[in-house]
Amino acid sequence: MSGPLDGVKVVDLTTVVVGPICTRTLADYGAEVIKVEAPGGDLLRTMAEGSRNPGMSGKFINFNRNKRSIGLDLKKPEGLAALRKLIDRADVFVSNVRPEGLARAGLDHASLAKTNPRLIHCSILAFGRGGRYFNRPAYDPVIQSLSGVAGTIARATGEPRFVPMVMSDHTSGLIAAQCIGFALYRREKTGKGEAIDVPMLENMASFVSSEHMGAATFEPPIGPTGDGRLLSPNYRPVPTKDGYVTVRPNTNAQAFAFFDAIGRPEFKTDPRFDSAASRTRNAKDYFEVQATSLGDRTTDEWVEMFDKLDVPAARYNSIDDLLVDPHLKDVGFFKEEEHPTEGKIRRTKLANVFSGGARQDESHAPLMGEHTREILAEAGYDAAGIDALVAAGAVTEAPKPIGE
Repeated sequence: MSGPLDGVKVVDLTTVVVGPICTRTLADYGAEVIKVEAPGGDLLRTMAEGSRNPGMSGKFINFNRNKRSIGLDLKKPEGLAALRKLIDRADVFVSNVRPEGLARAGLDHASLAKTNPRLIHCSILAFGRGGRYFNRPAYDPVIQSLSGVAGTIARATGEPRFVPMVMSDHTSGLIAAQCIGFALYRREKTGKGEAIDVPMLENMASFVSSEHMGAATFEPPIGPTGDGRLLSPNYRPVPTKDGYVTVRPNTNAQAFAFFDAIGRPEFKTDPRFDSAASRTRNAKDYFEVQATSLGDRTTDEWVEMFDKLDVPAARYNSIDDLLVDPHLKDVGFFKEEEHPTEGKIRRTKLANVFSGGARQDESHAPLMGEHTREILAEAGYDAAGIDALVAAGAVTEAPKPIGE
């Protein structure tokens, strides 16, 4: 058995997070991903905390498993020619380089399709074409700021803040992988490749607007923007006797069971709380009840009680708690393995299961240029040709073969 993308060849000209998340997703599900790195390598190799050896940060290891690395200097014509040979053999080309730079190098879709008409080129952009921001550079915080993500936190807390994850990158990278899957399916029917633009701002603005446009959906607006439940200051884990618990009773059965559990059965007939609609209208009061009613028992006691009552609830996990969560342990979510140069590492397993099988040849995150020679050989270069590329400084190899 193999992953659903077995046989799909991907050339990955992306760096940092948004592109590598996209291509890691493709790789995890069976695609052959060739990671093309400029001299010095992906910025994430060094721009992240936690590493045993230079160029192999924990983040890089997590975002680049199941890929092979080739070092190419695209400023040299020999390096650019080698990349074109790789793309001519590929099913998918993924980039997060600004389109003008790609066009200058002849790596825009129109140019590439002349020699590979079945190519699917996914271009992950900060901003969509035709808008005034199109040519601007951006990283995740810029997108969080422009898209309203920081604004939702300001509405909830009074202060604009970024979600402490590069969530715009993660979300847009996963959307890019999804779009590539759609394009591969269409190619199966038409035989033709295509270009895909995945703009981060528009995707995140859609994400925020779908949640919070609310009454402004109607023209003219029939009320303010924002989901009052999600923006409530009490939309957060609730203090218990010894920690925190999250409880979210939504249906009448769940809410009424919750009222019984906290010793306030009279709330079942309170007009503020007697239906889902009334609890939504009075979300501030409803969340206030939740936030102030659980301090007399421990987290474990509440979780056990709510579980028996079939009320959605869970303990609050810190980042460290996540590593020892019993459910994640049950499903084997964290896996330990030996990396050839980094020693024992912990990584996450694939969360999603296909009955048709999963990738069987999982591989470690590569050293910079670890697979340069074998990738070039597969593209048709002989040993002398590869040596000439190395001598010209057009390609980069790992300092030494893995395991030596």
